[in-house]
Amino acid sequence: MSKKYTLQKTPFVVPTDDGKYIGEHFGMATDGNPDISIAHMKAPPGWREPFQTPEFDEFTLVVRGKKQFIIEGEKVVLKAGESIKILRNTRVQYSNPFKEVCEYIAICTPAFRMDKVHREH
Repeated sequence: MSKKYTLQKTPFVVPTDDGKYIGEHFGMATDGNPDISIAHMKAPPGWREPFQTPEFDEFTLVVRGKKQFIIEGEKVVLKAGESIKILRNTRVQYSNPFKEVCEYIAICTPAFRMDKVHREH
């Protein structure tokens, strides 16, 4: 009989060039699941991404530090222990303009895909 669970001890570490750590536990890169991605993230001080309008819902739970969001022009700052759900097709920018690392969990439904994030350049 096969197991009714999947234990993830070695997440896929997504290569980045901006100092951000992305460890995907489940999702397209790890197990090919198109429905959900779950990743452990660490954003260094001063990190930011370009504005984007993803085709997926994104949930963020801040574990340590703070994370800034600009959502449809509104600035929102999450602190450790706080979470947010951002609906798909919403223009957003993620950043850490603060002095300490921001550690958080990101969950995307359907799963994160580069061709569905629509980053501005």
